[in-house]
Amino acid sequence: MHCLKALRLTNSLHLILKNTDAVKKLFIDQPACLTTVTTVSQPRPTSHSGHFHLKMRSEHSKSSSFGVEDILFYTITEGKEQVPISYFTSALEKTGLRLSDPRLRDCMERLQQAVKESVGEVMMDRDLFHRCVGGNIVLLIQAFRKKFIIPEFDVFAQKINDIYHRVHQQSTGKVADYIPQLAKCSPELWGVSLCTVDGQRHSIGDTKQPFCLQSCVKPLQYAIAVHEAGTEKVHRYVGMEPSGLKFNMLSLDDEDKPHNPMVNAGAIVVSSLIKPHSNKAEKFDYVMEFVKKIGGQKYVGFSNATFQSEKETGNRNFAIGYYMKEKKCFPPGADMIDALDFFFQLCSIEVTCESGSVMAATLANGGICPITEERVLSEEAVQNTLSLMYSCGMYDFSGEMAFHVGLPAKSGVAGAILLVIPNVMGVMCWSPPLDKFGNSVRGIHFCQELVSIFNFHNYDNLRHFVKKQDPRRQDGEDRNKSVFHLMFAAYGGDVTALRRFSLSSMDMDMKDYDYRTALHVAASEGHIDVVTFLTETCKVDPFVKDRWGNLPVDDAMQCGHGEVVKVLKDYQQIFQQQEAQHSKAQRSPKLNAIEGMV
Repeated sequence: MHCLKALRLTNSLHLILKNTDAVKKLFIDQPACLTTVTTVSQPRPTSHSGHFHLKMRSEHSKSSSFGVEDILFYTITEGKEQVPISYFTSALEKTGLRLSDPRLRDCMERLQQAVKESVGEVMMDRDLFHRCVGGNIVLLIQAFRKKFIIPEFDVFAQKINDIYHRVHQQSTGKVADYIPQLAKCSPELWGVSLCTVDGQRHSIGDTKQPFCLQSCVKPLQYAIAVHEAGTEKVHRYVGMEPSGLKFNMLSLDDEDKPHNPMVNAGAIVVSSLIKPHSNKAEKFDYVMEFVKKIGGQKYVGFSNATFQSEKETGNRNFAIGYYMKEKKCFPPGADMIDALDFFFQLCSIEVTCESGSVMAATLANGGICPITEERVLSEEAVQNTLSLMYSCGMYDFSGEMAFHVGLPAKSGVAGAILLVIPNVMGVMCWSPPLDKFGNSVRGIHFCQELVSIFNFHNYDNLRHFVKKQDPRRQDGEDRNKSVFHLMFAAYGGDVTALRRFSLSSMDMDMKDYDYRTALHVAASEGHIDVVTFLTETCKVDPFVKDRWGNLPVDDAMQCGHGEVVKVLKDYQQIFQQQEAQHSKAQRSPKLNAIEGMV
């Protein structure tokens, strides 16, 4: 098997040749598999080619100024010696990186300085590029080599936009009014932001409008408590089981503990565990700074109006507090009123969709903020938080959410949904109209649409499943792997593997680089059982010609497999008859894979 990849050279071929080794190491992507079954021996280099190689190495040693920055520059500019700065920034944003990314701060400041110092339009040449990107070279190489978690980010972002617009048509639901300040929100507001674990970001809609976290703060405060005090201490006072009840019910478990940290009773107790020996001002400042670090220092504010509104209308929460005080649910020395006050403050913390998506991405990234690369939360805290979000995060809709969406999420009555796709991205949706469970109507629909298109559901990647789109793979990567496995199974006579591929809805007519199909390979090797399966069960096309103009039957004849030749000639007649009967159709439909198995 030989895996090859063609590299299209730019106009600066003469420069790039001086650093051939660096180009191979840095800018040739994972090879696309171009399958040939026979092994081709590699000729030894002649003395002339060896002399040329030495000459290139000599030239490279003389041209030490040409390094990875230059290779990256010519990759971005497509061989041009200079381009407008807007061209560079546009190419950068296409990869998903924002110009406001903290990791690019130095680069952007130098670009702005260059603009200030010049008259007219500023052109980026190699010299300016060197001065600007020196400290970000590794990040930019990853971006332009498409080595981020979402390689084709611009394509993915467009699909997110399509989902957003479809969901925007939803007009059902009612804005929460039991907290007067929340009732003032417009039902037309709708925004979605996402941030990947590599810091790629995309936003659409009302994503800069601040709103209160409300219950979306519960996983964050729980994560902070576990990070600070540890799992054992926190769960000494709060359980970890779904309650099956409304989030504000006066209910405890069999051990007289709140059921979990995602209901009001559990969140009130957890608030008493954060900085227990500090005064209220110190506790609030501590959590605010912590939340800002989780959000990559993006917008985090506080709505005093909502806080006051919560206190004035929080009779149910006061009832829960007194009930738990009577049951001795709070840790020794904790003041119930202070805990309630702190809980109301935390619910009144403001974020935007953009800052909220970074918070979700920090959880998706194992506690390391993607855009600051700082470890904010411990692994233990993140693991526990995601587990509870998955089982308890969506009020009494949590079971359905786990069933249909299959991802950790937390909703709030302000209309937000914090969605975590582990190891991939975090998403923040916000739309005030709520369903009967207290979840954002548009937010729920967005999550469902997202997993219906992409393989983000927790169990989407089980073997033999019909595959959804995987944005984590580059275009063609899945097909290359499929071609490789299909050809290898045909070459080895592995009918069992071919049955599995057919059951998984793989296209059994796929061609390799030489336009050879699995039928070509099986015919060449004389595997009559494979040929029979491909023709009788999969109904593949026997008239596909490879790059040399050969049909599968020609390969069988050249290799002396008479029995295979007979099977293929008989099948060709049957196939032609079927084609004649369905001449108005594109071609006769293939037998369903499951029927084939039967």
